[in-house]
Parts: sequence; structure tokens; C-alpha cells
Amino acid sequence: MSADTRVNAVPAPASDGLVMGKDGMAAFVDVLVRRGFTVIGPTARDGAIVLAELRSADELPYGWGVELEAGRYRLRERADGAAFANTAGPQSWKSFLHPPRVREWSADRVEGELVLTPDRAAPPRYAFLGVRPCDLRAIAIQDRVLTGGAYRDPGYAGRRSGALLIVVECTEPGATCFCVSMGAGPAAGPGYDLVMTEVVDADGHRFWVRSGSEEGAEILAELPGRPADPGTREKARADVTAAADRMGRTMPEADLRELMAGTLDAPRWDDVAGRCLTCGNCTMVCPTCFCTTTEDTTDLTGDHAERWRLWDSCFDLDFSQLHGGPVRASARSRYRQWMTHKLGTWYDQFGSSGCVGCGRCIVWCPVGIDITEEAAALHDWTQPGGTAAEPKGG
Repeated sequence: MSADTRVNAVPAPASDGLVMGKDGMAAFVDVLVRRGFTVIGPTARDGAIVLAELRSADELPYGWGVELEAGRYRLRERADGAAFANTAGPQSWKSFLHPPRVREWSADRVEGELVLTPDRAAPPRYAFLGVRPCDLRAIAIQDRVLTGGAYRDPGYAGRRSGALLIVVECTEPGATCFCVSMGAGPAAGPGYDLVMTEVVDADGHRFWVRSGSEEGAEILAELPGRPADPGTREKARADVTAAADRMGRTMPEADLRELMAGTLDAPRWDDVAGRCLTCGNCTMVCPTCFCTTTEDTTDLTGDHAERWRLWDSCFDLDFSQLHGGPVRASARSRYRQWMTHKLGTWYDQFGSSGCVGCGRCIVWCPVGIDITEEAAALHDWTQPGGTAAEPKGG
């Protein structure tokens, strides 16, 4: 099994929490707003489930599900009116905690003197409503990368320190999900403030809500609801357990770190390089990729300048540019760098895998390259008499 693989059972909450009806979601959002949070959650917009500021619970994607495959994403209507029976969309919470574009400072020439002004605007206090367990793990990974070492990112730390994490456990995985392989779902692991499991059955549409922090317990006490009944708890747990058995993808049963280290010369890398467009979509949608670059701009007068930090990608030809040219000039070397880092050398740097099994990189790859398929092909190549399998992608 991969080094992260474990049974992610439903954690025992400090209390049984409460059961809240669909109408209770409106009160939930109101409580968060009243407490000063900027509420971010999923909503159906522009043909996708996107993350955006929610003014009311009515903006949640009730009655919308998704159809996923490699290189394909479509919304579909659901008859049951569920709000969270849809899998990870093109965005992750990284977009808010580690934004794609941040101004670091500005400089102005004032009476012949250069005045430098750091950009230190206070971030909003976010309440993230609807965090998936795989994304909860991704946030923990980015916490380790951006605040856990010698080079702490103060901007990320500021945005993260005030964020309230409200997790929704998965009861309906998508065709590209493989969180079980990475030990990241479908049940919530540690680190949440509140966790919900949505239940829709003959007894109605309701949410089983539990707390995981002191602040979460305070908010829970303000929500309308009734004590959690055994029937709802059992149904919620059964739905999450069933979801673990319905993953659309799986990683090979191997130590992925060792697999990546032992297949650097595999011919499969040439095969995937022939399909990869090096567009960087996989790194943009990945909830843990963190690389950035800087860009300096000036106005036409030369009296005003700004420095911006922007997301970057190891698929960019200039990403490894040194004097004399790029270190990784070929598509083969750039794809191999991304995958071997994500599944292998991330352990050496940060003590865990950099993959949480959300499947976004599969869905949003224009040519449908599937990281689980590539890992399986590399694993097959290591077996006695093994050869890399033919790719399924288009």
C-alpha cells in the first residue's frame, strides 16, 4: 500500500452533536456572518461547482451533482435536492489561503526619495463551509509546507490563523476520486472546527453536525436542531463507509515513495511526455501545489513600482531556468519532476505525500492524463517480466 494508506474511519466526536434540518443551514450561515466571518462555500455557477462568498444558504448547490472522468466535468441535476453530493470542483481552498496573485509591496518616488510600502492589509476572517476531507488533509499539508519550516510565509499564516474549517464528509465519491488510497477520506480526519454529514432518506433532508474545537462547540450551541438520534448517526456513518467502497480510482498497492525513486528511467515517462501539453493545469487545480514566482512592474513614469507574487508551475519551461538554460527542458523531465515530487520526494521534504486523492488533476487535464494510471503502469514495469500498460487517456 502507499505510505499514507490507512482506514479513515469516522472519528469519534467529543459529543454526538445535533441534527439540523435543511432550514437550519440558513441559520448556520447567519450565525457565521454575525460572528464576523466571510463565508466561503460551494455554489453552482458557470457550469461548475465553484467556491465563492455566500450571502445566504440559498446559494448552496442544492440539487446539483457532477459527472467526472479524465478530461471531463459536467454538472447534472439531482432529484434528491442534496447540497453536498458533488465532488471537488476546479478550485480548492488554496485559492483563498494561498491566493494566485498577491501584491508584496509598492514603491513610490516622493520628492526624490524612494518610499517602500509593504502590503500588509489584514485578511478577512474566513469560514470555509463545505470543506471535503481530502481538502482538509490538503490544508494540513500546506500548513506544514508554508508555516512549518524555517521559511514561514507570514501572509499564509495570517489568512490561515483565523480560518474556520467546516468539513462535509463525502457520501458520493466521483469517478476520479482516490482519497482512500491516500488516507484522506471519505470521512473527516483531524483538524476541523465543525463537521457535517448530509443525510437524505425517507425520514427527510438533514445534517448531522459535530464540533472539533472550542470555537466549533460555541457555534454548534447557537444552531437550531435536536439531539442526534441513533437512526441519523447510523445512516450517516453507513453512507460514509459505503462511499469508501465506491472510489472511482485507486493507487497501486505499493510504497509510492520507493516506486517513484525506482522508476526514474522507466520508458513510461516517454509515453506520458508524448501526451502531456505541459500546460500546468494539474498544478493549478492541485490543492497542495505551492510554487510561486515574483513579478516586478513599474508605471510609465518610473515613479511607481510594485512587486507581485504569482502562482508558478514546474511545467513552465522557465521554472528551472538557470544561466545557460532550463534544467528541465523536456516535457518528459517536467512531468516526471511533478509526479515524483508529489508522490515521492515530498516525503523527504515534508514527511508526507503531497497527494490527497482528490482527482482534480485527472479531471482538468485537457488530454485526460490519469496519475493513478501512470503510477499503476510504473508499478507494472517493476514487476518480473512487466511492461508499461497502454494508456487509456485520449
